Amino acid sequence: MPALPDPDAPDARITALIIVGALVLSGGLIWLALGDWVPLMLFAAGLVGLASLIMVYRRQFPARVQVQAALPDWSVTHAATDHPVIAIAITDEAGRMICANQRFVDLFGSEVVPPKLPLAGQGGDLLAEAGRAAWRDGHGGAAGLVTAGTRIDAAVQRVGRGQDYLLWRFEPVQKFDLALEADQMLAGRPGRALGEGGFMAAAISPEGRIRAANSAFAARAAGAEAGNVVGRDLASFLRADERNRIYFEREGRKGVPLRLFHLPLVDPLHTTDPEEREKAPALVVLIDEDASGMDKGTALGYVQNLLGLLPVGLAMTDRDGRFLFANDAFIRAAGITEGTLPPYPGDLVVREDKGALADAVRRHASGQAMSADVALRLRHQPDEPVTLSLAGLRGMGDAAVLLSIKDNSEESRLKRQVAQASKMQAIGQLAGGVAHDFNNVLTAIIGHCDLMLMRHSPGDSDYDDIQQIRSNSNRAASLTRHLLAFSRQQTLRPQVLQLPDIVSDTSELLKRLIGEKIVLEVQHDRNLGPVRADPGQLEQVIVNLAVNARDAMLAKRPPGGTLTIRTRKITAAEVRAMASDILPADDYSAILVEDSGVGIPPDVQARIFEPFFTTKDVGKGTGLGLSTVYGIVKQSGGYIFVDSETGKGTTFSIYFPVYRGGAVEQRSRKPVKVSAGQWGNARLLLVEDEDMVRAVAERALTRQGFTVVTATDGEDGLERLTDSGPFDLVVSDVVMPNLDGPGMAMEMRKRMPGLPILFMSGYAEETLRQSISIDQVHFLPKPFSVAQIVDAVHGALAAAATPTE
Repeated sequence: MPALPDPDAPDARITALIIVGALVLSGGLIWLALGDWVPLMLFAAGLVGLASLIMVYRRQFPARVQVQAALPDWSVTHAATDHPVIAIAITDEAGRMICANQRFVDLFGSEVVPPKLPLAGQGGDLLAEAGRAAWRDGHGGAAGLVTAGTRIDAAVQRVGRGQDYLLWRFEPVQKFDLALEADQMLAGRPGRALGEGGFMAAAISPEGRIRAANSAFAARAAGAEAGNVVGRDLASFLRADERNRIYFEREGRKGVPLRLFHLPLVDPLHTTDPEEREKAPALVVLIDEDASGMDKGTALGYVQNLLGLLPVGLAMTDRDGRFLFANDAFIRAAGITEGTLPPYPGDLVVREDKGALADAVRRHASGQAMSADVALRLRHQPDEPVTLSLAGLRGMGDAAVLLSIKDNSEESRLKRQVAQASKMQAIGQLAGGVAHDFNNVLTAIIGHCDLMLMRHSPGDSDYDDIQQIRSNSNRAASLTRHLLAFSRQQTLRPQVLQLPDIVSDTSELLKRLIGEKIVLEVQHDRNLGPVRADPGQLEQVIVNLAVNARDAMLAKRPPGGTLTIRTRKITAAEVRAMASDILPADDYSAILVEDSGVGIPPDVQARIFEPFFTTKDVGKGTGLGLSTVYGIVKQSGGYIFVDSETGKGTTFSIYFPVYRGGAVEQRSRKPVKVSAGQWGNARLLLVEDEDMVRAVAERALTRQGFTVVTATDGEDGLERLTDSGPFDLVVSDVVMPNLDGPGMAMEMRKRMPGLPILFMSGYAEETLRQSISIDQVHFLPKPFSVAQIVDAVHGALAAAATPTE
């Protein structure tokens, strides 16, 4: 056993005496050579200074000396590292062997030092890298090393008070023996548990000899639980009759037939050869049968254990309809919270369905083996029907009917969402069509009022009545805009904007709207992306939500609360974390409007976005506030969600996708100022299928000096172009029978390229521009006044007269 030098040994003292003698001799030689005290004193001073530096260094860095001075007794270390399985070695910084146990010598020999060991393949490189890692990080390791056919795992650790030794541990990897594990299980507690459950089990070798057996097998095969069955042939304990039924030999023909299960004790993932599986050890399990088949009690327990493992809700009843068994999935689906099954399945359903379920169970229990489905409503959720499947059982003892419950809650939820979406879409189409037709009526009313006001001065008796009619018509036009907003057909003027700017511009108005009993809090995230929306309509969204929140908080007792408006930056990663089926994974800028009001009941939340639906008293709400919000958000490409809890408040979350395009071109909406009579001699073709709208527009334009030719639809307009053309401008409706406005305009452009066109429509301009592939067209939204149509015509003529750059 090698040992390190001891600084207190005699060799060290002799070395010190030699050094002192050499110094004295050197001083004497200097005196003899020079004969002067000055060099001798300088030499002595240098020696004193050098000794002082050495002492200071030893005080500053004493660890090395202390470690060397406190080295352990390596014989004790050698005794402590002795291990029959794990090979252990200790090396120093120079790579020299300090200590190794006998297992290391047996495994690698006495002449080798880690990491230079006789390892197969790249094992030496792996072990060397583990040693370097241990010097660097304090520990290292290498797995799967092979030496002399033995697979080992190595672990290296830096040890010692000075951290200047490496401890090497080499542990053999023991192969898992499934057959050996089975032997130990059968002889122990798991084997007894199998016996109590009616299972007789034995592990056999490839030759058919018993390796191990549980006490139940020994009792039946040898007549005693401690019977000597190990080492004997399994076939010697069994026999078969003429019908190939298996019995225990000692029980004779009066014994109970057996059912045998054979399980090879091999890893199915690594052993795929059929011959290898047949030659492997096996586990044999036997259960009792009677002459007619499987024992009823044992079979029922076996089936119950099997059903308990399945994720489908399954239960069994007897012939009287009483529950015998139900698995956990059935208990969860049936809403059983007490932890125990009720006596009958009818106790799980509502009163109206008890009779139908009892008749179905009785019919399946007493008749032929059959199956059927019954739609029922469970007591814990009467509004969500579920499907209960029934099947008759035969040969299962007391079990007569198998029940299977299907949880339809998710399916019902999806159906409700689809139905709600379809209903909202149908309502939107209806609202859009009604608003479009109503706009034509309002256009005629407003136009005639304007024409009448031109003939009456403010002092006339009829002036106030006409003005009142015009005011009510404008109010009706506002309602149609709400309907168009809900049906996503409103005329929007989108811009690239920042949501915090819109919220800040609206805050002062909101403070006046919500009153003094409600506190307004505004919070903004940083670095929100821009969105593309109509700022005016976006302000209307915020105001409508704030008004609803105010009413909800004033309905509390005591009234009041906090209205919080937040802007948030939502990344695509956060959207994916939400796992939403509606919101696509993208970057969003969001507005959250949160109140502390009374909340929205669950049955009302599904209808809050429907037009004309309101929970307010008669005369206190139109029911168009939230439907307008819904339409504006959807038409702007956004998404809106509501989260509410009764008594705690409501949060509306609006997500707008971040706009990544360039700056939006802002088209001027201001009336074009022209001098009187500048376009008075222009010839116009007016195409409108509504007689009242056409009459108002014709009178308004004729009063301005235009020459107006009218047509009732697109085909009539093409004929007028041929018979009465050319024209300086075509003013046309979009939706018309036979041939619509865009179709007519494309035919006219083929005959007269560059012909100016002004479309009149109650639908959204953005939607029309996307569906009409015609360049250089202008739009006039309905309803319009006399002044508005005149300004629109002037603007279209001026744009046509301006040269294009």
